[in-house]
Amino acid sequence: MVYSVQSIKDILNVIIPHFDNYPLITQKKADYLLFREAINLLTLKVQSDLNGIYQILEKKAAMNNGLSDILKNSFPNIIPAVRPLIRFEGDFHPNWLVGFTDGEGCFYVNTKKAKTSTGYQIIMTFSISQHVRDQELLAKISNFLESGGIEKVSTRPTGATFVVYKFADIKDKIIPFFGKYPLQGVKYWDYLDFCKIANIMETKEHLTLEGLKKIKSLKSGMNSSRIL
Repeated sequence: MVYSVQSIKDILNVIIPHFDNYPLITQKKADYLLFREAINLLTLKVQSDLNGIYQILEKKAAMNNGLSDILKNSFPNIIPAVRPLIRFEGDFHPNWLVGFTDGEGCFYVNTKKAKTSTGYQIIMTFSISQHVRDQELLAKISNFLESGGIEKVSTRPTGATFVVYKFADIKDKIIPFFGKYPLQGVKYWDYLDFCKIANIMETKEHLTLEGLKKIKSLKSGMNSSRIL
């Protein structure tokens, strides 16, 4: 599902004032600034001539994934606008991190075959993925939560991930943080199952076949497999 606002009136009167008052802190702020410039051009009716269309497309070419192949073929001479450089120097509020996790984070449990009493190793993982250009922000999150590290995404050259594998950090830092500052979306239910699995791990029940069965059952309903 997608929440979408397409009315120019609503964008001008609601969306832009909101993000002016509550600025983005990731590199997506650069997309917003270019978007705002494009909207200002539209309000000036520059799209009524070809030169105005070029001005708007120059903004679009520098935003998100750039121009579609159709637009590139139709307007081969478009030169992308200069993308604003975004640097976040301040501290973020814990509730910002909660919202960011609701959108970009993941509570994941991996069960892989190993030489253990059950034949499986359980690896709990908390992660937040972004474009590599926000690697510095991910490092700030790592410092804020006093855990984890930054990894490059092998399947996506432009990707970077803040990831926590260490069980002690998940138990003592990640879980308590989201207990104090609850998630607001469907990811909250993944967090609750994540907590249940952490309890099984802490009591060493995961070393039994019955505990492993419980973990696999909880895991099977998390993230994209969840049925609401």
